[in-house]
Amino acid sequence: MRYFFQHLIHEFQLPLKNPVLVFSILLFIILLSPIVLRRLKIPGIIGLILSGVLIGPHGLGLIGARTMEAEGSIKLFATIGLLYIMFMAGLELDLRQFRRYFKKSLGFGIFTFILPLALGYPLCLYVLHLKPLAALLTASMFSTHTLVAYPIISKFGLTKHRAVAITVGGTILTDTAVLIILAIISSANQGELDFAFWLRLFTSLTMFSLIMFFIVPRISRWFFSKLDSEKTSQYIFVLSIVFFAAFLAEVAGVEHIIGAFVAGLVLNKLIPHHSTLMNRIDFIGNSLFIPFFLIFVGMVVDYKAFFQGTWPLIIAGVLTTFAIFSKWLAAYATQLVFKLTGLERQLVFGLSTAHAAATLAIIMVGYDDGNGILSINIVNGTVLLILFTCMTSSFVTESAGKRLLQKLSENSELEDNEMRLRNKHLMVYMNELKGNERLLDFALLITDPQVINPISVVSVYPDNENAERMIRKSRKSLEDIVKHYSGHEAKLNTIATIDHNLSSGISRVSKELVADIVLVNDSQDLNIIKRLVGDDRDHLLTTCDKTVFFSNLAKPSVSYERIILVAPLLSELEPTFLLWSERVLRFGKELNIPILFFGSQTTFERLDKVSIANKMEVEILLHELTQLDAFYPSYQKRNSDFIVMTACRQGTVSYDAQMDAIIQGVEIAFENNDYLLVYPGTINSDPSYSNYDDISTTPLAVGVETIQKIGREVGSIFKKTKK
Repeated sequence: MRYFFQHLIHEFQLPLKNPVLVFSILLFIILLSPIVLRRLKIPGIIGLILSGVLIGPHGLGLIGARTMEAEGSIKLFATIGLLYIMFMAGLELDLRQFRRYFKKSLGFGIFTFILPLALGYPLCLYVLHLKPLAALLTASMFSTHTLVAYPIISKFGLTKHRAVAITVGGTILTDTAVLIILAIISSANQGELDFAFWLRLFTSLTMFSLIMFFIVPRISRWFFSKLDSEKTSQYIFVLSIVFFAAFLAEVAGVEHIIGAFVAGLVLNKLIPHHSTLMNRIDFIGNSLFIPFFLIFVGMVVDYKAFFQGTWPLIIAGVLTTFAIFSKWLAAYATQLVFKLTGLERQLVFGLSTAHAAATLAIIMVGYDDGNGILSINIVNGTVLLILFTCMTSSFVTESAGKRLLQKLSENSELEDNEMRLRNKHLMVYMNELKGNERLLDFALLITDPQVINPISVVSVYPDNENAERMIRKSRKSLEDIVKHYSGHEAKLNTIATIDHNLSSGISRVSKELVADIVLVNDSQDLNIIKRLVGDDRDHLLTTCDKTVFFSNLAKPSVSYERIILVAPLLSELEPTFLLWSERVLRFGKELNIPILFFGSQTTFERLDKVSIANKMEVEILLHELTQLDAFYPSYQKRNSDFIVMTACRQGTVSYDAQMDAIIQGVEIAFENNDYLLVYPGTINSDPSYSNYDDISTTPLAVGVETIQKIGREVGSIFKKTKK
């Protein structure tokens, strides 16, 4: 017992040396500091930085300088966290919105780079009495900023807002420019700023760009298509790309954070923003790696240096004050030029005022490398600048973000029938996970993550002597489904039931769940006998009045390059138009691919209206059709297209007698394409007819429809024979 306590006391001698103990303490800080400081209205990011100051070598000394700087321990995790922040910024950037606000991003990038540099250089030269090279290096530090407060914006769901897009776009430009200046200053201090340096820098950056923007996307697309169901392998592949890109950036002569950001841009179109893979990337980064980086920033602070005279305090005060003022000035200039609101200016200022990543790189190059550019007073003042700017950034961003959310909610003046519905419910039919992975992936991609209980997976078995055994067996299959997609935020409800036949069971459960859409796996292997007597598709449409999605998904979603949406005339007048169109638009948004719409001008205008109402930046191109059978002559076929054919039920406002023939043509002509057949549901608006919902006139027309089907099938047989 005595030996145990002696050994325990020895392990807790400061500074702590046991890596397991150090790691456990850091995890407790990550867990508890946001919870404790939340009561004091202090953002979690600030809590992590202050915790780093407290336990660091200049605070209580729980973690010594040697442990902090040791490769493979805290510094490694902090580096991963820094790369993760930049990678997430590139990955979550809406590229379509970035192109839309490119001029504003360029303007903000120029303001936030030129103003701090132009005003900071004479300040450092004449007020702080620095040498010209040191003054230029310190002034360039004012120009850069780190998106430390980006997790706050992500939590608020404002990553798609134009102020955020402008700031992130400006970050790309200013950080790249500052880090290139850093490489130039470092070479100039060593007397290597000659023609060979410029040639080497240009050549290496060109090679880096070629590898990242031309080679890596092709490799990534191939990998994701081949290992579509291996989510763990996909995550490891993503991390490999991030660190390889960071390494290539260092080889090219710029900082690794630029490589991580470029990796995010490259993988942006290949990783849907609400996919299981994206959820895992976000979860692991925000729960582990990014907090390590924030704690590491706090550990660097040496507050004792500020009690060794007034000059270090003056330097720290001047640096911090000017850093905050220059970023506010850049945000104010951006507001005036591009007519932003006051809240948007505050959001731009809050996001751009934090100095951490590139700032640390600059002071380390200026001091740690022993080249004598910066003094220890500048280093300490810069570290204090990092602490105060990060705190300012977090407070301003959180305050502006909350008020902006309130304003957006108050000023929402969308039409009632175009509003986003919070009670949407998608029912997916499948009896087992195997063979239906892509069906459930598709369901997750077309589902709004903010909807409560958005998806139900339903298994239906025939009511016979094996019914109870099949229900017990289905529980294991349903558990496999939930386990497989446990990494996604969307909640999956699972139900197993029995009925006299498949269609009746699906119809009954869809009514019990009040589902608005039913998603089923559609098979092309239906024989002619089954079609003649009535296949499962027709039977389901007869018994179920919900909107039904028949999907044929043989390829991974990463292989789709366009969505071809075909809709009959007057389909915008269907009562369930909003339900299915919002899902198709969300699919295009998640995959970041354009939608080519074949239909009428009025339907296109309503579709665009739904896109705007739901705040989905989707590129929709119109190919106007005067009649539905004009689709085939006007469409140029590609095997990478995803076909969405909007059908119609007999008796509805958009019913077209040519629809059945066109759908059969899609199945034959596009056998190498994945497709989705959408049958809009019917809604009985008059409650007086509710007692007669189960009475249908459809059986009266079965004889006529069967004869028509025989004619079509015989015709299709002769067509296949001619081939």
